[in-house]
Amino acid sequence: MKLPSNVTCFDAVSLFVWRPCGVLNEAKVDRILVFLVEQEKKFETAFNRFTDMSALDGVELSFKYVFHVSLYRRLARMGQQAVKSAFFVTDPKMARYVKLHALMTDYSPLEVAMFNDRAAAAKWLAVPVELLEASTL
Repeated sequence: MKLPSNVTCFDAVSLFVWRPCGVLNEAKVDRILVFLVEQEKKFETAFNRFTDMSALDGVELSFKYVFHVSLYRRLARMGQQAVKSAFFVTDPKMARYVKLHALMTDYSPLEVAMFNDRAAAAKWLAVPVELLEASTL
């Protein structure tokens, strides 16, 4: 499988790790969404996700865009196996986007949670914390 830049796949624990860097914009989010949708069609087992936002310099996303992406993801996962999507966030400004996404996907098969501690995220995802460390790339 061809992975997008900054994505690592851990097949043994059904986990995708995405570490975007620079400025998070619509183009980057669109690319990762296309990847996720393609993978969801290929695999019988759902892959949980970990997004490490600690290397981002900023976010250039509108409320409307995040709202639409979240609603799309919510609807796309309906009737499918639940997946966990953990976000590692260290910047309060970026946390607002994740909070909106979590709110919009609540009560759907897409379980979204935000963490400022990798060990807590690893526990929630039931994976070794080493997989979430930046040094694994």
